[in-house]
Amino acid sequence: MQNLADRLGLRVDPTIFFVSAGISLIFVVALVAAPEQIGGVFASSRAWIVTNLGWFFILGVNVWLGFLLYAAMSRHGHIRLGPRNSRPEYTNLSWFTMLFAGGIGTVLMFWGVAEPISHYQAPPLPGVEPYSLQAAQDAISISLYHLALHTWTIFALPGLAFAYFINRYDLPVRVSSVFYPLLRERIHGPIGKAIDIASILGTLFGVAVSLGLGSSQVAAGLSALFGWTDDTTLRLAILGTLTVVATLSIVAGLDKGVKLLSNINIGMAVGLMIFVLVTGATLFLLRGIVETVGLYLSNLPRLAFWNDMLHGQGMGTGTWGWQADWTVFYWAWTVTWSPFIGLFVARISRGRTVREFVFGVLLAPSLFTVIWFAVFGWQAMALDGLGPDARAAMGAGAGAISAAVSESVPLAMFAFFAELPWAPLMQGLAVLVVAIFFATSSDSASLVVDMLCSGHAKAGPVRQRVFWGLAEGAIAATLILLAGEAGLTALQQVITVVGLPIFILVCMMIPALIRGFAAEDIDHITIGKRPALSEFHSDPDPDQPPSAP
Repeated sequence: MQNLADRLGLRVDPTIFFVSAGISLIFVVALVAAPEQIGGVFASSRAWIVTNLGWFFILGVNVWLGFLLYAAMSRHGHIRLGPRNSRPEYTNLSWFTMLFAGGIGTVLMFWGVAEPISHYQAPPLPGVEPYSLQAAQDAISISLYHLALHTWTIFALPGLAFAYFINRYDLPVRVSSVFYPLLRERIHGPIGKAIDIASILGTLFGVAVSLGLGSSQVAAGLSALFGWTDDTTLRLAILGTLTVVATLSIVAGLDKGVKLLSNINIGMAVGLMIFVLVTGATLFLLRGIVETVGLYLSNLPRLAFWNDMLHGQGMGTGTWGWQADWTVFYWAWTVTWSPFIGLFVARISRGRTVREFVFGVLLAPSLFTVIWFAVFGWQAMALDGLGPDARAAMGAGAGAISAAVSESVPLAMFAFFAELPWAPLMQGLAVLVVAIFFATSSDSASLVVDMLCSGHAKAGPVRQRVFWGLAEGAIAATLILLAGEAGLTALQQVITVVGLPIFILVCMMIPALIRGFAAEDIDHITIGKRPALSEFHSDPDPDQPPSAP
């Protein structure tokens, strides 16, 4: 395989590259050849996972959050993620915009209105009446539970592990490098390669779901603006156009392409949020932002450990309830993104301390998410009929947004802007923001997958990066062409299955980091020089340390 890679002009580990590309191709071909059989296998596997291991996902993310807070506040918090004299490459503002745009920008645009309204009209907690004040408060709290601190915990733990072992120890830019304290030189063998291949596949499938969501939302927006038929042809055209944009950004590279798109898109997203704040019920929303912080913090402990134990299996029915379709799916889906986001965050965080990294990655995007849902969620519920005072203040949507969510989730954001001034202009801007978020996520993922295949932080040949960008678009396009929404549903089932082994891998990053921090203590260099890899061995021989390629 090395000869083939050389002839193609690739700078990759040939086993990782060709096996990952081959499995992706086999998956697509198998789904085309036997969609019902393949879909049935993954559907039944997903059902077993969410029923029997849903508690494991929920407990695991809470343990990860606790470990991150410990790492940041402990004596190891001032360890620099890189050589002693390294400093951050990006300003705090650019760092934050790249974190956010490469992370869940598309998800916030998709769910910013749809998730609060979904829980508002169908409360998941027992004893809560639909469309009540309690339902509204719970809807905001649950949405933030899903997309604020806990989501960024899933990104931050792998990101910290990658930044620590790759930036500080100069190990290859691969997921397997995190496990050096546990596997030692075996990270360069079959076990390490299997870890990297699984991470690449998880990234490809995870991004493909987001591409599908993004294309469906852009299609819904164009349908609302111009009356175009929201069908497979339109979605494929959107996928093709945005894949081209993402590919151009890939060619430009991280500093030019991704950074530029990130800064532009965050500016437009903030502009949308300010527009809603100013043209909506401003005083109501300002009060709502403050109150939302309290709602989130007060409800977070209950929601974080809620397992829906009295619904479904806990009552002997053998099934699980609402959380199987929401929380567990969110965590399984998000963890498939963790190698991509984690390595991307590690790449742009070189030179920061552990404490800066943890609090920056956890708190800055989470704070923005709280404000986003407070503005869009409360305004949407007010327009939908939240109480007589809110209706009088804003002119009453009388359930129009709830009806749009029930009809088609991608329509939610555009039905929302239809109730505000300058509706066509703002709907058009929303389409543009979703499209650029879509392209940014795609090009960021392609750059990271390329790093995983090459093992180097520097971008490989253009043809490698372009290949992965086109591969992501092709996977999503094939599924849309094959079965429309059914294809995306099948991919979501695959992601839940793929998410389990990746979730286990992320769990194992905690003992790896603990051993890494222990090496700092052994050498008494918590603030000083770069520690030696030999410290990870039980019987270190300072004269013969293992080599780090």
